[in-house]
Amino acid sequence: MKVLRATPALTRRSLLFGLLFTSLAPLAAMAATKPIPMTVWKDPNCGCCADWVRILESHGFAVTVVDSGNQAMRAQLGVPTKFGSCHTALVAGYMVEGHVPAADIKRMLKDKPDALGLTVPGMPIGSPGMDGPEYGGRKDAYKVLLMQRDGQAQVFASY
Repeated sequence: MKVLRATPALTRRSLLFGLLFTSLAPLAAMAATKPIPMTVWKDPNCGCCADWVRILESHGFAVTVVDSGNQAMRAQLGVPTKFGSCHTALVAGYMVEGHVPAADIKRMLKDKPDALGLTVPGMPIGSPGMDGPEYGGRKDAYKVLLMQRDGQAQVFASY
């Protein structure tokens, strides 16, 4: 019976290749994921808006901030007042109003619904950007709404 054995050089080569591949794979994945451009209109003094922007940036969005307030842009985009919040964003032709979680924005961009965009009306405590230590861990229930072009909305996600 003949026993096959790997040579030490082959084993070292395989190990080095495996280590190299394992260390480069995450870098390749990150390079393949391009940042998602987004523009946000907000008040220059709004801390929760700045917190929301930082959260989106940590989830792969490349955010351009316009510190001029958001009311004019909200009106220009056709967002009904009842769906308003403290900041308005535009991403890939969709409007995002208020403290919408990054995962819901990415889901909308993937699904491409025929809609105006997403909103979290008001400023619910516990939503992204409204969840800092100053709120003492409080988390109010809230809904992310998919706004239709006719002014109606349906629940997109519940928290």
